[in-house]
Amino acid sequence: MAHSTHETRSRAVPRVAVPEPPSLGRGLVLLMALAAALSCAGNYFAQPLLDIIEADLRIGVTAAGLIVTAAQAGYALGLILLVPLGDVLDRRRLAVGLFALTAFFLLATAAAPTGPLLIAGTLLTALTSVGAQVVVPFAATLAAPAERGRIVGVVMSGVLLGGLFGRLAAGALSEFGGWRTVYWVNALLMAVMAILLHRRLPRLPGDGTAAIRYTGLLRSTLALLRQEPLLRRRAAIGAFSMASYSVQLTALTFLLTRPPFRWNAAAIGLFGLVGVIGVVGMNFAARLGDRGRVQAVSGTAAALLTFAWLPLLAGGSSLLWLTVGVILLNIAQQAGLNSSQNVIYALRPEARNRINSAFMTLFFMGGAAGAALASVVWSRAGWSGVCLLGGALAMGSLVLWLLERVRTTPAARPGTGAVSR
Repeated sequence: MAHSTHETRSRAVPRVAVPEPPSLGRGLVLLMALAAALSCAGNYFAQPLLDIIEADLRIGVTAAGLIVTAAQAGYALGLILLVPLGDVLDRRRLAVGLFALTAFFLLATAAAPTGPLLIAGTLLTALTSVGAQVVVPFAATLAAPAERGRIVGVVMSGVLLGGLFGRLAAGALSEFGGWRTVYWVNALLMAVMAILLHRRLPRLPGDGTAAIRYTGLLRSTLALLRQEPLLRRRAAIGAFSMASYSVQLTALTFLLTRPPFRWNAAAIGLFGLVGVIGVVGMNFAARLGDRGRVQAVSGTAAALLTFAWLPLLAGGSSLLWLTVGVILLNIAQQAGLNSSQNVIYALRPEARNRINSAFMTLFFMGGAAGAALASVVWSRAGWSGVCLLGGALAMGSLVLWLLERVRTTPAARPGTGAVSR
């Protein structure tokens, strides 16, 4: 049965008047984007370094793949356990505290002498690196409704670029000082960013005044998935798309280090820069979303994500097709993510951090599942098996989008009214 957005909003998370936030200048937007980039970068350092880490710490391929899985799983835990605090605590202090903790855990990861300790350090670093996901709804709150999609797109571009340049920096720095170097450098940069955020982020009206216990806060976050059909559907679409994307991220390193490519870590990191084109896709999608075309963007992104695995399959022996596939996959993934964020951030302004937490938790749980499956499938079926897996997961996101079209009433569809803003 179709439900309208109004009918599914529950009394469990009461609506409150949202005070007018401070204005958002271009300099602050760029600072928030850079902060998001640095915060997320550490979760991707290991990807081009898996073979080097495997040899240095004497761990197997499956254990090396678990480093990527730990990053995704830790991020998912941070999203559900820490990000909701942004609805009840001072968001500026929360963001600064998380950035400082991330710097500390990066130091611990850099010093890890064994595989299990490296995995533990990666998990804890990812857990606190969700400071980026406190900054994103912070920006959405500061932005005017008519430009929210664009502002969120700019800050989320930082998340994307952080992953891409994180892989590049990891590969390049490993050539000079070993695989640990990039972790030391990022720890210093995160400490500096914590200081800058403390000085530049405004204190939002009403922050830190909500009287909700932590357990109640977590319950209300989970309740939002039950109460908001659009949030639930968009989270499921996001989980499948991120799982498909993570399959490529994880398996690409294994492919490029073997014949016919035989690339080193620096070259693999440099190749990751082709994904920068995803920023173009995200910002184009953001502008279309602000004009009410969210649904068209979502469907096109899901279809393109599925199609991208055909050139990726051919890319097992062709750098040209591999490059085409990676570009298409990045455009589709980032455009689809921005369209879903445009939808969910409009649902309940007073619960924006909890909404972001619920959505991103499932999103990165999908990523963790994709990374884990990629390692297993690669060891058993190689690149062809990986492409079949990635294509099937992408097809899942397309099917879920089609079901959203069928089950959602026209008045409540994203892109048809207030929901798109």
